[in-house]
Amino acid sequence: MIWATVAVVLGIALTVISADKFVEGAASLASRLGMSHFLIGLTIVSIGTSAPELLVSAVAAFDGSPGLALGNALGSNITNIAMVLGVTACIFPLLVPRLLVRRELPLLIFICLCVYALAARGTYDLWAGMALVATLPIVLYQLMKDEAQITEETEISELSLPMSLILTIGGLLVLLGSSKALVWGATEIARFFGVSELIIGLTIVAIGTSLPELAASIASALKNKTDMALGTVIGSNFFNFLGVIGIAAMISPFTIEADVFTRDLPWTLGLTILLWLLARYGSQGTLNRSHGILLILLYVGYLWHISATIVPN
Repeated sequence: MIWATVAVVLGIALTVISADKFVEGAASLASRLGMSHFLIGLTIVSIGTSAPELLVSAVAAFDGSPGLALGNALGSNITNIAMVLGVTACIFPLLVPRLLVRRELPLLIFICLCVYALAARGTYDLWAGMALVATLPIVLYQLMKDEAQITEETEISELSLPMSLILTIGGLLVLLGSSKALVWGATEIARFFGVSELIIGLTIVAIGTSLPELAASIASALKNKTDMALGTVIGSNFFNFLGVIGIAAMISPFTIEADVFTRDLPWTLGLTILLWLLARYGSQGTLNRSHGILLILLYVGYLWHISATIVPN
């Protein structure tokens, strides 16, 4: 119990610090490559910060618990939108790129519907996993093509190329290690108090593996790179839907539990649609503090929902 508590405290501290350095290095690489902050968030940062979800889900699938992988992916996507963007918007208003409203969010909604349709079959098998994974590079290619439509100017980084690489790679490695320590500590504490593993997967594991997104988004917003904060979350959700769920299904096909179909998938789809509505019809193209508070309240509502529908072991 003591070591678990230490792991949680150190995990949180190292996650925040390493995320700041990781964002600094990624932004430097973006400038040197002539890429916008939004695109670097959608690709490098989002995939990098989704590595904890992938790691946890792959281990769960190999250990014969692929349902935990699905709960982790869906729970992380819900956490990314409701908690990560909610908290970030409360700290700093997030400017919404037009491309996000016209193409990225509608595409994310479509992918969510596809995941929903596959779940209606009652199982995620090898073919479903292959279909999801095969879609990931197509989506990334489309995001790369959209870069030509982004006209924002990028800053000229003062960091050298070696230092940019050191911060990006080193920050990512520390992010992965600290996230794993945090999830391990939180899981041990939850089990100590007799909380079911399904609750752990949907809440503690999802929150723990989403901390890199939270830290990276807050760090980006504080550096006035709010488009990068949004890109991190949206890109991470793409990767969770296609990469995390797809790879878990390919490793070990699994049956969809009824609660996932009637509770977690509707929450995921509903929050994604709500984010598009806020971005499309919100306050002058921004996610402001009132929107952030709304998202946080909805996340609290989701936690209450799962606590009311899941019976502890």
